[in-house]
Amino acid sequence: MRTPGIAGVGAVVVATAFAPIWAAAQQPPLVTAADYARAESFLRDNVITLVSGMGVQPTWLSDGRLGYRIPVRAGGNQFILVDPARGTRLACSPETDRCGGAIDPREVSRLRPTTRLTAARPEVQSPDGKRAAFIRDYNLWVRDVASGRETQLTTDGQKDFGYATDNAGWTKSDRPVLVWSPDSRRIATFQQDERAVGEMYLVTTKVGHPELQAWKYPLPGDSVIAMIQRVVIDVDAPRVVRLQLPADAHRSTLCDHVVCRSNEGWADVQWYADGSHVAFVSTSRDHKHEVLRVADAATGAVRDVLREDVATQYESGNGTVNWRVLPATNEVIWFSERDDWGQLYLYDLVTGQLKRKITSGEGNVAQVRRVDEKTRMVYFVGNAKERGRDPYFRAFYKINLDGTGLTLLTPEDADHEISLSPAGQYFVDTYSRPEVPPVSVLRDLNGKTVVALERGDISRLSAIGWKPPMPITVKARDGKTDLYGLMYVPTKLDPSRKYPIVNHIYPGPQTGSVGGRSFSPARGDAQALAELGFVVVEIDGMGTPWRSKSFHDAYFGKMGDNTLPDQVAGMKELAQRYPWIDINRAGIYGHSGGGFAAADAMFRYPDFFKVGISEAGNHDQREYEDDWGERYQGLLARTSDGTDSYAPEANQIYARNLKGKLLLAHGTADDNVPPYNTLLVVNELIKANKDFDLILLPNRAHGFGNEPYMVRRRWDYFVKNLLGAEPPKEYQIGGVVR
Repeated sequence: MRTPGIAGVGAVVVATAFAPIWAAAQQPPLVTAADYARAESFLRDNVITLVSGMGVQPTWLSDGRLGYRIPVRAGGNQFILVDPARGTRLACSPETDRCGGAIDPREVSRLRPTTRLTAARPEVQSPDGKRAAFIRDYNLWVRDVASGRETQLTTDGQKDFGYATDNAGWTKSDRPVLVWSPDSRRIATFQQDERAVGEMYLVTTKVGHPELQAWKYPLPGDSVIAMIQRVVIDVDAPRVVRLQLPADAHRSTLCDHVVCRSNEGWADVQWYADGSHVAFVSTSRDHKHEVLRVADAATGAVRDVLREDVATQYESGNGTVNWRVLPATNEVIWFSERDDWGQLYLYDLVTGQLKRKITSGEGNVAQVRRVDEKTRMVYFVGNAKERGRDPYFRAFYKINLDGTGLTLLTPEDADHEISLSPAGQYFVDTYSRPEVPPVSVLRDLNGKTVVALERGDISRLSAIGWKPPMPITVKARDGKTDLYGLMYVPTKLDPSRKYPIVNHIYPGPQTGSVGGRSFSPARGDAQALAELGFVVVEIDGMGTPWRSKSFHDAYFGKMGDNTLPDQVAGMKELAQRYPWIDINRAGIYGHSGGGFAAADAMFRYPDFFKVGISEAGNHDQREYEDDWGERYQGLLARTSDGTDSYAPEANQIYARNLKGKLLLAHGTADDNVPPYNTLLVVNELIKANKDFDLILLPNRAHGFGNEPYMVRRRWDYFVKNLLGAEPPKEYQIGGVVR
């Protein structure tokens, strides 16, 4: 379902490509290598360099100033130093003259261009920068940064029962999962028990004996899953304090791992400012029950503060955990969708009693960015609060903890990306739309523009004939609910022609087909594919996030829905609106969850979708990691007919319905979605005597979808089987598509 990019070597093509299933009424267009070359020119790496001012990634200095770099046409980049207090923007060089001596030499290194370096081992540094924690032989150690001296903190770690272990089944690493206390004296972490958890296996493709990869990978319905025993470690002693509660399921309130964003570390754990206590949330295996708890760091004593129970699945925000403890006033900000929108509530941290609702009305609190305890103000990213705007556009707000004074700080009708200064006095706001390039400004906390920073220039992009995707709105399956998406058409559209329509799908439930609403010169290969003679659409159907809770839960417990009723309804509506769309030639493609949906579409809507490409699909949630299915499908239950509650949602059950052309693809070393998912479908297609095509990519993990070979084969498949033309033989795409 998730797609980290990992390269590999070689590819094996299994089965034979058959003749096109669609005989076009009109003369099929000639598709040449020149057409492919033009399509390739619209891929990301080719168009990103033609845009300047794509946004500001600031580095905030200790004195409140900020610096950032922008590319220049001559090559390289230019450094910009901004002083919010003076309202100045200065182009200078921190490396050579320290911007006229204005920058502290100790901060110059932070402002140098970033380079990717592979660390000797993953570490987590303490807030004071003096120590770094790491894992060795399943135990936790710390290294004194100045002297290099290493100290062992735990001694009883063992294989599959180690400390700070980063393994969620679908993703794993050697990085330690922990949170340092603000005073750098203590560490909150856990001992992860996977000793009785089932394993997953993969083998390499090579000459000679293959290498076996085996790791703990729990599945839905398993009697044993990974459990975490929470501990606090006093680093100076060192001493391990076990929290006085049973082990928690390996879960979080935000994602299907305990680490949801690598730059934020362990989710759902917050220290008190003085390091005396640590607050955390225990999440049930099915994500239906949440308990906020506070532990005494010295004794391990734990008390429950509040509990929330939901009928489907609880989520604490969108992209970041939104609850916050405020020990100084014995309060806690809690996030809930109990009124069908993501809202903030203020509770008493001692009694657990609700004090008041902070936010209200339509629209979501998506991400709490800052809580100013002195001014009693919360700053948050929200969406769907402004009527008449795309509900997916993010905006920045502030509100008092008493629920008064809601203020929109970013008034432009666009999607806003926010970078708040550490001191909380200013923020960089980069706003754009899918069809409008970005503008970056520096604002104060009243929303006033202090300094204009950058403005996107797409003149060179437009010079090659580039056009932005078209934002679209269509009705959902119910004929009432508005759905939003993007449509890509050939830049040289001929209204007298009929173009096949191709759906690029990702059904969620944790994201949608479109992704972010900010400007991007290329979104995958959607526009490139359109250049070959297609209309490509991306529609965020019911069941995807950022809308209301009921919208998000539209197909909870019925994963096989995959938003497909909405996709079909939307595509038909577009065909009625635009006569150059040929709805009788409909295709679909997707990767990971999109691969699940694409094959599902070919089986459940065989008369509508004529051609499908399914890459790395998690076709059966019983063959995918436990936390995914158990969160969105519910706990697996055995049924009276000898099957279970997951069986009706598995793609292979419907493989016999295939009528059109289907290409399946999977990496043989996919440690996210194991390749057996696709082989289950292959087996049933063979049993049903169905023709299909299969590409197995040796030693590839989950992210092969953007490799040039796979991109080219995807184009070829639609050109031949949906457009009814012959693609140029073995066209070579250069580079990696992002």
